[in-house]
Amino acid sequence: MGGLDFFIVNVAIPSMQIDLTASAAAMQFVIAGYALAFGSGMILGGRLGDIYGRRRVFIAAMAVFTLASAVCGVAPNVELLIAARLLQGAAAAVMSPQVLTILGTTYSGEARARAINAYGMAMGISAVFGQLIGGLLIKGDVFGLGWRACFLINIPIGLVAILLAPRWVPESRAPGRPRLDIVGTLIVTAALVAVVLPLIEGREQGWPLWSWLLLAAAVPLFALFAVYERAAARRGASPLIDLSLFRERAFTAGLLAQVVFWTGQASFFLVFAIYVQQGRGLDALEAGLIFVAIGGGYMATSMTARHVAARLGRQVIALGGVLRMIALTAMVIILYAASSDVSLGWLIPALILDGAGMGLAVAPLAATVISRITPAHAGSATGVLTTGVQIGNALGVALIGVIFYDIIGDGADLETFTDAFRTSLFFLIGIGAALALLVQLLPRVPRGAGGR
Repeated sequence: MGGLDFFIVNVAIPSMQIDLTASAAAMQFVIAGYALAFGSGMILGGRLGDIYGRRRVFIAAMAVFTLASAVCGVAPNVELLIAARLLQGAAAAVMSPQVLTILGTTYSGEARARAINAYGMAMGISAVFGQLIGGLLIKGDVFGLGWRACFLINIPIGLVAILLAPRWVPESRAPGRPRLDIVGTLIVTAALVAVVLPLIEGREQGWPLWSWLLLAAAVPLFALFAVYERAAARRGASPLIDLSLFRERAFTAGLLAQVVFWTGQASFFLVFAIYVQQGRGLDALEAGLIFVAIGGGYMATSMTARHVAARLGRQVIALGGVLRMIALTAMVIILYAASSDVSLGWLIPALILDGAGMGLAVAPLAATVISRITPAHAGSATGVLTTGVQIGNALGVALIGVIFYDIIGDGADLETFTDAFRTSLFFLIGIGAALALLVQLLPRVPRGAGGR
């Protein structure tokens, strides 16, 4: 639900804007506000689970997320919609880290590999099929709800999860009696906002001075956070993040690989969706159906990724990066060799292969890191890792936006859109190569954790 709501809203923006008579800037913040709250709150969310119990915090956050979704679905104006989206993003930031932490602390060995594999499939479904699901809901216009169905669909799912969690999800928390590090939380949240907000809003607003000032401020804020956390650890307090985690190669290399991998995800979905909708004239549902090719490849490999990881170890992630490079290179060749209005059907095999590369990387990447984290640090560590997902998404969108929109300029013809998409693919090929190289820094996964 947390990941899906990041993508599903994109296709609903045009009808939302008309229905609520909202400005383009306001509609942009419907997306940006959610991403900002989601990306800057997950370290705190992970720590809350450590302290108060991961199941309890998950259920509470799911309840808030479901309530916020209901408010989004009935919002009579864009101001209430934005406020509800901020609340929804904050709830997602608390809810999401609990999932990976519960899987990592409840299961071990082959059972953990299966569980994290299922987690990877869920992540992929939300990212790959978000646009299709949104398109189906809007096109179907269920009960005349239109775009509102994209939010209201969360209510029955959330209620079922809230009812089932006490029975089926085990409770866990960090050993000892950790306390919430309020000062550390404020510092790191400010640092994350200073990174995420400019990445989300900077390009759209032409990189104004405030965006560069915020990015510059992030450096001393993170440095201050590190100093404060070290001091907290020395005096026997409960730091928000145990900085000794960053001395573990599995964690630091895994975090870097996580950021790099997701830098290539949302960025590809963005430029491909714009290319097929604005460049090729497809509507939301037709564009969503094209994404089924990526989803098919993703589902095929994500279901078997743990078995491949058992044979290849960490190199399964590198294989995912290499498959993406091959698929994206094939798209470049097709788009150079053929005319701009070449049938999109020619891209289908490459899209399937691209999805297959994604599917091979998601779950093994998470498993490689989670298998080395001690239960005492599980919540804060997975909070950092899931924050890496959102920072990677924001960074990728910001970087590829510079490439794509610089070429588009004032042009609106098919040739211009094709050139912009084709050039963006070179950036994404580089991301695949960087992932394959970073994987070599990861330690071997212990036997029984889904790899070698």
